[in-house]
Amino acid sequence: MSLPTHMADGNWICQKESISRQYKFLRRIIKLKFNQMDFQYAAWQMIYLLTTPSRVYKNSQIRKHTKNQWARDDPAFMVLLSAFLGVSSILFAVILKLSVPGFFKFFLWVVFIDFIGVGLVIAGICWYACSYLTRRDSSAQSVEFGYSFDVHCNAFFPILVILHVIQPLCWHIFIDGDSRLATFLGNSLWLLGIASYIYITFLGYAALPYIRGAEKILYLVAILTFAFVFSVVINSNWGRHLINFYRYRIGE
Repeated sequence: MSLPTHMADGNWICQKESISRQYKFLRRIIKLKFNQMDFQYAAWQMIYLLTTPSRVYKNSQIRKHTKNQWARDDPAFMVLLSAFLGVSSILFAVILKLSVPGFFKFFLWVVFIDFIGVGLVIAGICWYACSYLTRRDSSAQSVEFGYSFDVHCNAFFPILVILHVIQPLCWHIFIDGDSRLATFLGNSLWLLGIASYIYITFLGYAALPYIRGAEKILYLVAILTFAFVFSVVINSNWGRHLINFYRYRIGE
């Protein structure tokens, strides 16, 4: 069913405004004017993403009322997240015993493939699903792609802490082994990390008043739990698979 003309025109105007905002956002990232970025607020968001992620999206609702947009207009969060990726990459480089060139290859892979590349794919899928499949028929609003990528960034931070900080620190003590206990402990971190990603993604889209069916995202947790149990039964250590994959990609 096609939308009424006034609703279609409204969507087109919203999309043009969204593209304009994203262009300005990218320009601010490229120029990197740190004195114009609110790093204190970005750090506050990171803390609450680990403790009370729903508070982050309450502020998104406030930003919608004050600035008429859901997506961030300050790149400080992405700058801090990239810096955090650099620190966590050092930990992984120690685990993998990488050379200096190997470290930079690893860091570039994590930033441009794991974070940005995969994030754009996931954000694109969610944006399409929300814009064309789950949006309420009575609303002329549309989901901003920038907001979809914001949701990915929010959900990525806890999984980054769990899998790129806690996992390397626990690697030699609990995870790097052939026993089923090592598999259980290592894969439990993956279960916690990916489940947090799914949950924060759900909160992001549930915060939008014109989206229905956001709770279906949580069905992925059931699939993840089944995969976790199956991996423990067959003793498939996800952490070791990841390490072997990175070694293969880096060539060391």
